[in-house]
Amino acid sequence: MAELTNNQKVGGKKERRSIRNTAVPKVDLTAMVDLAFLLITFFMLTTSLNTPNQLDIAMPDKGPITEPILMSEDRVLNLILGENNELTYYRGNADSPKTSPQKVAYGKLGLGELLTKTAVDVKQATNGKDIIVLIKPSEGSIARNLVDAVDAVQRAAISRYMITKVNDIEKSMM
Repeated sequence: MAELTNNQKVGGKKERRSIRNTAVPKVDLTAMVDLAFLLITFFMLTTSLNTPNQLDIAMPDKGPITEPILMSEDRVLNLILGENNELTYYRGNADSPKTSPQKVAYGKLGLGELLTKTAVDVKQATNGKDIIVLIKPSEGSIARNLVDAVDAVQRAAISRYMITKVNDIEKSMM
C-alpha cells in the first residue's frame, strides 16, 4: 500500500497539545496510482499514430531491354515538369506530336481537368483503350511537382503511367 506521511518534529521545546502537534492523517495513494495506469493504458490504446505517406510505384526489372516498347501515339499524353513550377504537356511522340506543347497549372482545375478530359477522349477515340501518361521531370523541376503530378494521375483513375527522362526535343519544347 502506498502512503504519504509527514514526519515533523517539534525541536527543543516542551510538547504542548495543540493543533500543530496533532497527528497528520495518512493518505492512501493506491487508488491514484491505479487510476494513473488506467488513464495511460486508455490513451495508449485509443490514440492513432501518424502514418507515413508513401507513393507506390511499380518499377521495372533492371535487366537488359531486348525489345523496345511500342505505344500507340493516340494513347500517349506527355507531361514535362519544368523549372519554376511549370508543366508542359503534349500528345503523341516527341518527333511528331499530335498536339502542340501547351502549359497548364498544377491542381484540380489545371492538370486534374486535363487528365480526366484527355482520358475520356482517348477511350472514345481508341475503342475503350486506356490512356498512357508519361511523366518527365526535367533537371530544374522539384520533387514536389513530381509528387503532385503522380497524385493527379492517380486521382484521375489512370492506371497506366510511367516516369521517364526528358529528351533533347522535349527540352526545346519547354
